[in-house]
Amino acid sequence: MHENELLMIQPNDNVAVALKALSKGSECSVGGKNIILKDDIPAAHKVALTEIGKDENVIKYGLPIGHAISPIHMGEHVHIHNMTTNLEGLLEYQYHPEPDLWKNFIPQEEAYFDGYLREDGRAGTRNEIWIVPTVGCVNQTAKILAERAAKKYAGRVDGVQALIHNAGCSQLGDDMLMTQKLLKGLINNPNAGAVLVVSLGCENNCLEYFKPVLGDVNPARVKFLVTQDHKDEYEEGMKLLDELAEYAGSFKRQKVSAGLLQIGVKCGSSDAFSGISANPLCGRITNHVVKCGGKAILTEVSEMFGAETRLMDRAVSEEVFQDVVELINNFKEYFMRYGQPIDRNPCPGNIRSGISTDEDKSLGNIQKGGSAPVVDVLYYGDQVKKRGLSLLIGSGNDAVSVTNLTASGANIVLFTTGNGNPFGAFVPTIKISSNTALAEKKTGWIDFNAGGVLEGKSFEEVEKELFHEMLEVASGRHHTKNEEYGYREISIFRDGVTL
Repeated sequence: MHENELLMIQPNDNVAVALKALSKGSECSVGGKNIILKDDIPAAHKVALTEIGKDENVIKYGLPIGHAISPIHMGEHVHIHNMTTNLEGLLEYQYHPEPDLWKNFIPQEEAYFDGYLREDGRAGTRNEIWIVPTVGCVNQTAKILAERAAKKYAGRVDGVQALIHNAGCSQLGDDMLMTQKLLKGLINNPNAGAVLVVSLGCENNCLEYFKPVLGDVNPARVKFLVTQDHKDEYEEGMKLLDELAEYAGSFKRQKVSAGLLQIGVKCGSSDAFSGISANPLCGRITNHVVKCGGKAILTEVSEMFGAETRLMDRAVSEEVFQDVVELINNFKEYFMRYGQPIDRNPCPGNIRSGISTDEDKSLGNIQKGGSAPVVDVLYYGDQVKKRGLSLLIGSGNDAVSVTNLTASGANIVLFTTGNGNPFGAFVPTIKISSNTALAEKKTGWIDFNAGGVLEGKSFEEVEKELFHEMLEVASGRHHTKNEEYGYREISIFRDGVTL
């Protein structure tokens, strides 16, 4: 008899998840019943706990994740060969607000980190100089300036980074405006103590057109270089960077409330354990930060499809509910606009690792938002402003979503993964593995292992460990693997349909 090797997530589920690879013919105990396996069940994959008739829903996380396309017998492997999605096109939704949304989020504890308090009241977890090109043509210029400045100002700031990208020219209309809003958001991130904006001079996103979108900035914090205007752009750039380094160097770490944390939560290269270990753990951190008075941002809209009603019912008002509906349906229309199905989110790696449908992935994904009230909906470059959970536009693409989180003001990112992913943001990105095997295999990628909750450790214990580690990272006492190995990238989404 195999006990505690199948996990039934909710009492009404008709499937369970194998905590390790199990062999055909094995007898397992779960949910008060004994199951004899009719198939080999890979780790993290699903097994039927009951007879599931053709067209009947497959229930996981307490909600349908699709329906059977043929009869499924108790003990059989449940995956893409015998089930499919329930997703369809645009839907109409009704607002059913959860009662007492803020009941469990009354500030009830104090926590602190050593951060950089900014003039606008926000806090940085790093104090860096960011060099932001307006166009990809000056990427190398930005990189060379960053390399020279990093050597010159070592010890005065936490680093100098070039935020290279391939946008800024041959763009029109909403497509250009989206790029401008994202660059504006990145420039305004609180981890950037100072910013040098580098322009070629003739691009579509030249300063003449970008500055009106950027709006008012502190001229001591943000300076501009047009490379075509100078005989030696490096000499001129270093003059400006000297001034920026002096300004940024005036900020020192000080004890600040964890309520000044603005965390972005993200998953990438997920497995089916992600939704039952790393993502729920991340959700507990979201709740913890909100209880301290902080802000959290959840993105990847296509990975909300099929789980969106759980978020909608946590909207703090009818207005926010309608904004969430618009966010979901607008992103569905993006797929439909290009003649693509809305239900093909799981990638090959997800599927190999036990995720069967978009709903399966989405119900796991939204666990990162915990149970915090949904207070706002953000679009490209919008700044997170409200205590609670904000939903941010973004695709399932890791680089795009992490860029959007950074542009909306995240000063730290929690990034969960089941198969492994080295990618990181320009803010500290804590990589959280869903399983111990990954943490042990990819020590150069993973900062924290959530696999312990699959092996008997309590969520309370692991949450305490991760929250402490997050504060250590935010305070600069620990550096994340993405910082150590230089995985800092941005990717600007190219489509105007969702503005």
